[in-house]
Amino acid sequence: MAGQKVQRQTGVALWRQIADRIRASINQGDFDETGMVPPETALALQFGVNRHTVRSALAALGQEGIVRAVQGRGTLIERKERLNFPISKRTRFSQGIGDQAREARSVLVAASREIASAEVARWLKLTPGAAVVRLETIGRADHRPVSRATSWFPADRFADIAEIYGTTGSITKAFRELGVADYVRVVTEITATHAEEGDLTDLELSPGAIVMNTRALNADLDGVPVQYSISRFAADRVRFTIEN
Repeated sequence: MAGQKVQRQTGVALWRQIADRIRASINQGDFDETGMVPPETALALQFGVNRHTVRSALAALGQEGIVRAVQGRGTLIERKERLNFPISKRTRFSQGIGDQAREARSVLVAASREIASAEVARWLKLTPGAAVVRLETIGRADHRPVSRATSWFPADRFADIAEIYGTTGSITKAFRELGVADYVRVVTEITATHAEEGDLTDLELSPGAIVMNTRALNADLDGVPVQYSISRFAADRVRFTIEN
C-alpha cells in the first residue's frame, strides 16, 4: 500500500491521510486479487492508528462511492478507476465527468475585479492595465473535490459573470447569458507538481500528494479569448484523455 505510518501534526487529519493512501492503493490495483480492502485491524496496525480512525477513513471513501461495507465480509471496493477527464475542442467540467459520477458540479469560492497581470493580459490578448474578473472555483464529483481553478475573464465583456456563475454554477450558461453562445479550447498545457499548502486544504489531500496543473485558454468562435484558467487536479482522482 502507498506509504505506511501517517504523519502526525501536519494539519491534515489522520483519517484523511489514510483515506488518501487507501484510495491511491485502489487506483494502483493493490487489492485487485481480493476486491476487498484489508480488515480494519490490519489497517490500524499498518498505519499506527486506532480502529476508529480507520473506520472514519473508510466511511469517507464510502461517501465517495469508492468502497462499500458488506455485512459479514468486510469492505468491498466499488470503483477502482480514476475519473476520466477529456480535453477536447469543447472542454467542460460537468460534461467531461458525465455519467462517471452521480453528481458533478463546480462551486464558486471567491470572485473579484482586478487589473490583469502581465501573464493574464498576454493570454487574453489584453492591453496593459486592462481590467479582468477573477473567479475561484472548486469542481466536485460525488461530493469529493476533484479540481481547484482560478479563471480570468475580460471585464469589459464579462463584468457580470461572477453573479451569473454564482446562480447557475456553470461557465457555459454564464457565457450564454452574456452573449457567447459557444466557445472552444485553444490550448491546454499540463504539468505535474507536489501539492501546495492550499491544494492540501482545497482538494483534501495529504502531504506529498501530486497534483496535475493545467493552463488553458478558451476563445469564442471568432477566435477572441474569453477565459484563461489555471487549474489543479488531484492526480489520484483524475486522468486526462486528449481528444482530437
